[in-house]
Amino acid sequence: MKFKGPHLFFLFSFYGLALGLIHQTTYGQTFDLLIKGGHIIDAKNSIDGEMDIGIKEGKIAQVAKDIAPDAAKRVVFANGLRVIPGLIDPHTHVYVGEKNRVFAGGNSSVWPDAFSFRSGVTTVVDAGTSGWRNFEDFKASVIDHSHTRVLAFLNIAGGGMKGKPYEENLEDMIPDSAYAVAKQFREQVVGIKIGHYEGEEWAPFERALKAADLLDLPMLVECHLPNYPLAEQLERMRPGDILSHTYENIKDREPIIGEEGRIRREVISARNRGVLFDVSHGGAGFWFNQAIPAIEQGLKPDTFGTDLHRFSMNASMKNMSNLLSKFMAMGVTLTEVISRATWGTALAIRREDLGHLSVGAVADIALISIREGAFGFVDAGGEKITGNKMLETEMTIREGKIVYDLNGLSAASYQKQ
Repeated sequence: MKFKGPHLFFLFSFYGLALGLIHQTTYGQTFDLLIKGGHIIDAKNSIDGEMDIGIKEGKIAQVAKDIAPDAAKRVVFANGLRVIPGLIDPHTHVYVGEKNRVFAGGNSSVWPDAFSFRSGVTTVVDAGTSGWRNFEDFKASVIDHSHTRVLAFLNIAGGGMKGKPYEENLEDMIPDSAYAVAKQFREQVVGIKIGHYEGEEWAPFERALKAADLLDLPMLVECHLPNYPLAEQLERMRPGDILSHTYENIKDREPIIGEEGRIRREVISARNRGVLFDVSHGGAGFWFNQAIPAIEQGLKPDTFGTDLHRFSMNASMKNMSNLLSKFMAMGVTLTEVISRATWGTALAIRREDLGHLSVGAVADIALISIREGAFGFVDAGGEKITGNKMLETEMTIREGKIVYDLNGLSAASYQKQ
């Protein structure tokens, strides 16, 4: 059969259209990855419901009620799961190295990638393990080699957490030096840290505050300051500064709950002024006899730092998922723990590019399931409460790439040969 004139025109038009459709379905998908059917919790954008997320080139490209599966090269069905921004852990110790039982460049710290993604964490903040003298080594040896985003509070002590006598050396606490290093590495440094000082002078505290002022960044108070009354510490802290180990109850410091079982007035005053309170659970930093009455009286944590290190992860802290579940067992809602562990923490460390699922934001995402049953949660004093829900990370996505997949949601089914 011969085609002439208009017949030939229509034939080529149809052929071109067919080729275009084939190209669109096989090569021209809108998204690299589509997360479909999950329940999104995104505090910044006030989303708490079922929506889909399209990801392209490592960024959030679209958030909508129903995105067609054939618009993506790869689809993950998240039905029954919560889809959240990647969690941010604001208190960790990840300046790991070969020194024995030392945090700064030693084996008391841990590799971030070994513990972050399996708990839905995509960003960790190192809590002053390095100081202005050794931050560059920390960056070169750990930060630059980690898939986890690693940020840091810079210790006012020049050598960071090297133990005694280094953390007691006033001559090594130089605000201008800390400022210069933090300014040079502004992409990683989110504030200044003071802690582990056992002297009576206020000079370390004031020098950390001066460096934080110069940078216009928050100060993290580690609270291992036995000779500093809690009220005086809080009075010196500015709005946006962060108190760690909020629910601690050890002999080295005053607890936030007074003898009459009420939150101390100075704590309430500081909260009203805008001082922030972090969990910083750690191995000894969390006690139910502080947390439960504080929560009942309205003092919920602003941020959920785990104080991750070699000892805490094998003690009562466990991991971020366990920590959030523990607070749910104490009456904090799922939406609250997720919101504060994502957007709330991003605001606290002044990184508003993180902690949300806005179009154009980096695609750091966690998919979590909620297991139901009887679960035990333990504090630093060895006491236990029970809860009926446990959060478990099913998948973690970092910059648009799947970096953890517990049950193979993204894997093809095995076919017997």
